[in-house]
Amino acid sequence: MISYGQFCPVAQALEIIGERWTLLIVRELLCGNYRFNQILHGVPLMSRSLLAQRLRMLEDQGMVERRDAEYHLTPAARELEPIVMGLGEWGKRWARRKAKPAELDPVLLMWDLHRHIETTRLPERKVVVSFWLRDVEAKRSRYWLCIQKPEVELCLTNPGFDVDLRVETTVRALVEVWMGDRSLSDTMRANAIDLEGPSDLVKGFPKWLKLSPFAPMPRVEESARIG
Repeated sequence: MISYGQFCPVAQALEIIGERWTLLIVRELLCGNYRFNQILHGVPLMSRSLLAQRLRMLEDQGMVERRDAEYHLTPAARELEPIVMGLGEWGKRWARRKAKPAELDPVLLMWDLHRHIETTRLPERKVVVSFWLRDVEAKRSRYWLCIQKPEVELCLTNPGFDVDLRVETTVRALVEVWMGDRSLSDTMRANAIDLEGPSDLVKGFPKWLKLSPFAPMPRVEESARIG
């Protein structure tokens, strides 16, 4: 852990949470991802060894406690929630730009989408939804949601079940919808998101999807940021 050599509490706090990836791990734990592999899905570019190292550091600092195979935030770490949300709101408003291709991570997108499903609007029967992100390399382009109300499971490999609803789109279009830059209805009318399946599922699908908690935050235009 890097020391800033200052008595200032801002500096001392950053000694714990200021290292790369650390606050994103806290974000994942705040979202309810308590198992190692669940956390890793939320930070897919992070190596397993580095994640293990960061979790040990957070344990040593009294920020995380391990219970069986799960990691849980302590009360001290839970107080970071408004800070994490505030950073996200500030980032959407002031720091966010059009995503570069390398930033359009399909695993992170699908992980976010699957944990923000409006479960009360799901059909009563079991439903399997397949996603084909046609602008992503083949081995990372297909995902499945296995829905058995109120549970929603994301599968990164074919689960072997019959597919009830097929969603064909691009990762960019889906990210723009998720982040509130583009409405789902407009995107579907433009055929940037195509649905194939029974009419009740096609009509119901838009009602299942919640958006990012940061989607409502308006983005400041470039001219205003510079001015």
